[in-house]
Amino acid sequence: MNRVDVGLRSERGPILLSLMLATALVALDATIIATASAVIARDLGGFEQVPWLFSTYLLAQAVSTPLYGRLADILGRKRLMLVGVGLFFVGSVLCGAAWSMGALIAGRVLQGLGAGAVMPVSMTITSDIYTIEERARTQGYLASVWAVSSVVGPTLGGVFSEFLSWRWIFFVNVPLCVLAAWMLVRSYHESPLDGEREPIDYLGAALLAGGSTLLLLGLLEGGSTWAWDSPASLGIFGAAALLLATFLARSRRTSHPLLDVTILRRRVVGASTAVSLLVGVIVLGLSTYVPIYAQGVLGWGPLVAGFALAALTLGWPLSASNAGHLYLRIGFRLTAVIGSVVVLTGTSLALLLDAGSPIGGVAALCFVVGVGMGLTAVPTLIAAQSSARFTERGAVTGTNMFARSLGSAVGVAVCGAIVNAHTTIAADGTPEGPGLMTAMRLVFLVLAACAAVLLVSAALMPADRTQARERRAALATEHARPADAAEPQEA
Repeated sequence: MNRVDVGLRSERGPILLSLMLATALVALDATIIATASAVIARDLGGFEQVPWLFSTYLLAQAVSTPLYGRLADILGRKRLMLVGVGLFFVGSVLCGAAWSMGALIAGRVLQGLGAGAVMPVSMTITSDIYTIEERARTQGYLASVWAVSSVVGPTLGGVFSEFLSWRWIFFVNVPLCVLAAWMLVRSYHESPLDGEREPIDYLGAALLAGGSTLLLLGLLEGGSTWAWDSPASLGIFGAAALLLATFLARSRRTSHPLLDVTILRRRVVGASTAVSLLVGVIVLGLSTYVPIYAQGVLGWGPLVAGFALAALTLGWPLSASNAGHLYLRIGFRLTAVIGSVVVLTGTSLALLLDAGSPIGGVAALCFVVGVGMGLTAVPTLIAAQSSARFTERGAVTGTNMFARSLGSAVGVAVCGAIVNAHTTIAADGTPEGPGLMTAMRLVFLVLAACAAVLLVSAALMPADRTQARERRAALATEHARPADAAEPQEA
């Protein structure tokens, strides 16, 4: 299979920069359209279709993530990364030139399909070209891109909509896509395939994509577009279960499954995937409902509410970039357990919030949760990647990312059902009413319970303190070798 050239290490800086740029495109477009949706609806019509601008992007990204992860093992990382950037480029052009809401939604689907390749493949490439010691720092850089984008995205969306045109929200991606692709082509090189390429299971891909699409669609739209107990909802979930069950049965029979689900039986991969799913629930739950609490209960404006939530995305890259120092000393499992305890502490503090809580306290607990996430999500992913062979590392990464997307959809569905049961929806689409604080307490209780399960999942990671000591000793020897070799020359 594809191998990264040994001489590639000298080009790692430009490669990482191109990956950060591609990640920025994905991260920005997940949030930049939020502040421009009303303007877009007035221009193109079809206000009732605005939610699909968000859900179709998330659906396409989530569903394609595990497929791209596995295809990167079969076809090569560089090829799939360029496909992702290319799809994002075409989708951005179509969105910017959209003549109707339908055309804009189609462009968002293409953008989502591109994003589905960028996220897992970029993480897989960093795992290929950086050592275990360095990966936490590089993952911290990628996480910092999300942190900056979560603040810059909505701001840019508002600026473009008010002073230029909402179409520039998408057209600005065009030169950035070209730059990212050029940097990747110039700096990243893979050696040719070794031996015969594995066949691609197209039927398995169709079953997985179809089942995942229906499952996520049911979770994202249930309780809003249709009732949970409606025939439409039951039919969607039933069809999803049938397609996914057929996919699982096929993957166990075929000799070259698109996604080998048996990798989840490995303790490190199964536990890290469970951690990723719970991370998705907690992060999306806080990201969605902390601003609603800050505005609807505490009475702050959207700007202040957004900055309170930004503390979460600030704490994550800060701890993620320094997690390597910790897991090299005490191992992946203990680092993840410590991070999970921090997450549990932050979500438990949320249970103390009431109608008179200071906004600074909300920001502080978000920061605490972010710090815990950086010590939990990054080490568990790196542990799973490190346990996988080169030819399955993309599949492991894609499965991990898909689990986080699934957790996000589950979190939004569960928390949304709780809020809808206790509140009414205002004209601007936000929950209101005397039951909002009650709903927020229940949401925070669910997130704290998920954090407790997160701690259990992290504790199920295989013990690796002995391996951590061995890795640290090997690194110390490696760092000392150049100095020893230089002494005779100096003498």
